Amino acid sequence: MKIAVLLHGSGVYDGTEIQEAVLSLLAIEEMGHTYQCIAPDIQQFHVVNHLTGEPMSETRNVLVESARIARGNVIKLSETDVHSFDALVMPGGFGTAKNFTTWAFDGPAGSIVEEVKDLLQSFVELKKPIVALCMSPTTLAKAFENSSYQLELSVGSTNEASPYDIKGISDGIKFTGSSAQMKTVKEISIDPKNRIICAPCYMMEASLLEVRENIKQAISALDSLL
Repeated sequence: MKIAVLLHGSGVYDGTEIQEAVLSLLAIEEMGHTYQCIAPDIQQFHVVNHLTGEPMSETRNVLVESARIARGNVIKLSETDVHSFDALVMPGGFGTAKNFTTWAFDGPAGSIVEEVKDLLQSFVELKKPIVALCMSPTTLAKAFENSSYQLELSVGSTNEASPYDIKGISDGIKFTGSSAQMKTVKEISIDPKNRIICAPCYMMEASLLEVRENIKQAISALDSLL
């Protein structure tokens, strides 16, 4: 099976969470499947100094930055044929809420990039599974806002420690019309009707090993769906 991996830059604070991306690629290969990284040719919202957390006075391109993770082998989203893939994996990182949507700044009332919305809708309409990690379920929620689909999604759990406002983000998901499940880093959520799998990963207080296991859970569930 061939799996598309949707990237949104390089670096947790302004793009893709690199560890989640690499662990996803590894898990896909371990399951015996192949992958192809894809990304839109758009500008990042901003560039963040990952040492200080402060914005920098420069601009970067999502496709170019994603190529860092993909070792240069990344396809433009505009040139991606959904029919060529069996599933989609969406690593986390706050690029999904800054470059794909404006959720990081405007919450669930924010906007979404149309070509990203079209891609996600196409996968679901064709009944091709999607794995959404970390913050990525918020982009799925925006893609299906005001649609006939009601997705079951998860960005984590309020029952265990998290560096983020899990309740607030979950309430935002509900605001868009989807439902929000509470799942820890040891769990995944599965929406059997829409064939969507979510894993909280670094939305929870988690070690690299715990995130690795969470991603393996999600990709294993994807393997079963495929």
